[in-house]
Amino acid sequence: MPRRGEFIAWALTGVVALGFYFFSQPGPMPVLAWFSFIFFAFSAASISLGNWMDRRTFIRMEPDGVVFENGLRKAHLTWEAVREVRTLQARGGISAQVIGERAHFTFSTLGEMQFRGQVHARTGFADGKLILDEIIHAARLTKMLQDGQFNRYSRS
Repeated sequence: MPRRGEFIAWALTGVVALGFYFFSQPGPMPVLAWFSFIFFAFSAASISLGNWMDRRTFIRMEPDGVVFENGLRKAHLTWEAVREVRTLQARGGISAQVIGERAHFTFSTLGEMQFRGQVHARTGFADGKLILDEIIHAARLTKMLQDGQFNRYSRS
């Protein structure tokens, strides 16, 4: 994802903070001013955390299983421990949940965000569909059920 939104959020936080500093009168700050600063600071921190996690997310296929890591958590599932895979068709590609006995993780296949016919951002794993197919095959998941919006793959 482009980092422009993150930079804009931090810039707005800085503008609000500078506004407090230069335009505040002696006395307590208005509640709306504090609320604005907290809102922009929380938004900027959330966007930064999401971008940081995206940059550190990887999936590694191994002979005995799959490893997922995103900077905050790590999940290692052996092929036998993978109980189910759920997929959901979203605007930005396919969202896949890999559910094991004691761990789970979610990833997205490659999706493109378009505006006026032009691609502005790409999200997800470029080889996400291949990764998804390999997990389903290696974990020997064959049974496919449609459960509401989800497609569920499990063992027969």
